[in-house]
Amino acid sequence: MSSSRRALSIIDWRLFAAVAGLAALSVLIIYSTSGMHASLARRSLYLKQATWAAMGFVVIIPLCIFPYRATWRLAYLIYGVLLAALVLVAFMGRSGLGAQRWLSIGSFAFQPSEFMKLSLIILLARYFEDRKEQLHSPQIFILPILLTLVPMAFVLRQPDLGTAIMLILISASILVMMGLKIRYFVMLGTAVSAVTPILWRYLHDYQKNRILVFLYPDMDPIGVGYHVAQSKIAVGSGGLFGKGWMAATQSQLNFLPANHTDFVFAGLAEQWGFIGSLGLLLVYAYVLSRGLRLAKDATDLFTMITSFGIVCMIAWQVVINIGMVTGIMPVVGIPLPLLSYGGSSMLMNLLAVGLLLNIHKHRYQY
Repeated sequence: MSSSRRALSIIDWRLFAAVAGLAALSVLIIYSTSGMHASLARRSLYLKQATWAAMGFVVIIPLCIFPYRATWRLAYLIYGVLLAALVLVAFMGRSGLGAQRWLSIGSFAFQPSEFMKLSLIILLARYFEDRKEQLHSPQIFILPILLTLVPMAFVLRQPDLGTAIMLILISASILVMMGLKIRYFVMLGTAVSAVTPILWRYLHDYQKNRILVFLYPDMDPIGVGYHVAQSKIAVGSGGLFGKGWMAATQSQLNFLPANHTDFVFAGLAEQWGFIGSLGLLLVYAYVLSRGLRLAKDATDLFTMITSFGIVCMIAWQVVINIGMVTGIMPVVGIPLPLLSYGGSSMLMNLLAVGLLLNIHKHRYQY
């Protein structure tokens, strides 16, 4: 067998197929929820999503060629470059929808905060592997916390509460796995609760409204609570088998806002019902199980933390996004991985899966 055929034979093609299926489903859902009377720009979004997905898969294939340990050597450099990009966003970033989150390079714009999530995972994986003899010392957790809080501060300034929450959850998941006691998080939660009245003053009005709508769902169904109310109607109207392809009236008639971004799951549930939603969750569960298997079978700490961190990142996004779409969590603007519209989100999640494929291919070389 030639070396190229041997390399292809040890790629996890089932994981690749599951992720490719999610990306293809994303394009179909965005197309089907565009609406018959949508503008040309709105109806072309599915083509942009397909382009970003294709770019991601073009990157995945060569990514599997190079040993994943190359990311170990580049961990601090990648983190530093993205942190510098976050600083640039604060001063010269492109604004849109009331937030300043994007950097433009010619006609190409990207969101550095999205890629910071994956960079933080790789950075923490290297940090703990370099200090694996010191894991019994509580002081070892101080620097990772600081390395999380610095980019989080810049992300909050944009403002982007959802990505800031993701950085905290990713870091906290890894720190707990590495031995940080739960009682420290309880103490931190108690301290945050004590200063909540002060923190409330610094929230933007739309952030306050999202929290109030979560606490009082019926307070303003045609105002600040409109998104969640329409989302729950869309999910519930799908029933068991859904209304069918291109028959999502909540989306087609533009009752459901952001049906291609944060609320894309509602459009899927309306068209394909409970059965389709359950099928989607099973695909996510399969992807996560493959990542957990890599973490379990890891032969070094860097591989274990990287695999586990990517699993946590995808899992938290799925749980929070579906939670806010169904009204059991506040709306915080976290996209559904590999399904919501957005180039930076699609590329980042495909890079994360590409890293898992890389680890699977090279896992026995180290």
